[in-house]
Amino acid sequence: MVIDILTLFPEMFAGPFDASIIKRARARGLLQINLVNIRDFSPNKHRTVDDTPYGGGAGMVMGPEPIFNAVDWLKSQRGEPDRIILLTPCGRLFTQEVARELSREKHLVLICGHYEGIDERVSEALATDEISIGDYVLTGGELPAMVLVDAVCRLIPGTLGESASAEEESFSDGLLEYPQYTRPREYRGLAVPEVLLSGHHEKIRLWRRRQALLRTLAARPELLAKASLTAEDKRILMEVMEEIKSLLS
Repeated sequence: MVIDILTLFPEMFAGPFDASIIKRARARGLLQINLVNIRDFSPNKHRTVDDTPYGGGAGMVMGPEPIFNAVDWLKSQRGEPDRIILLTPCGRLFTQEVARELSREKHLVLICGHYEGIDERVSEALATDEISIGDYVLTGGELPAMVLVDAVCRLIPGTLGESASAEEESFSDGLLEYPQYTRPREYRGLAVPEVLLSGHHEKIRLWRRRQALLRTLAARPELLAKASLTAEDKRILMEVMEEIKSLLS
């Protein structure tokens, strides 16, 4: 996969993209990340990329010319990308399903905004997708781009050491992940659940599934409405609800 990132601050990406899973994916040739400085495509000698908004208002707005120019240059180098993604609060919420969707593409272009916003014509005539990572305000699109790349990268085949790793993580099936434990068996009076030491694979599987359902019910109950629940899951949830009723009565 090739990901081109249009940004005013390419230096922000040095740490996150040069460590851990993303570094390994790049080293193996599974992922190519290119940072494109939007200022290099400014039409004026001062390399400015923003201007005051028409109609007045506080702050500055990024103009369309440098961004369109940068994308035109990328197309001349690599052809038409699969997606041109504008990272913006106006976009659809980034979820594991969206990450899975994007991981199937070969070439993504990410546009990182800054200042008070980007000229609307970038959204209207250039971006194929608009994505938001959450309902809060950030200084620019660089951090959202890092989040998107990290989430997508780990879904590229061959990136993770074990194929099951990505499938068993939180949100992979719409639920939060079950609790994990490792050595020592007991620490500061806290013991590992006996079922995990039993060696009984079916009991361990059932325990983990029950814990995932319980954790989701307690922390993110809205996820259950959208999750693909099996007949077994529904039975477990019914048992849990009966236990809760018994405790409250």
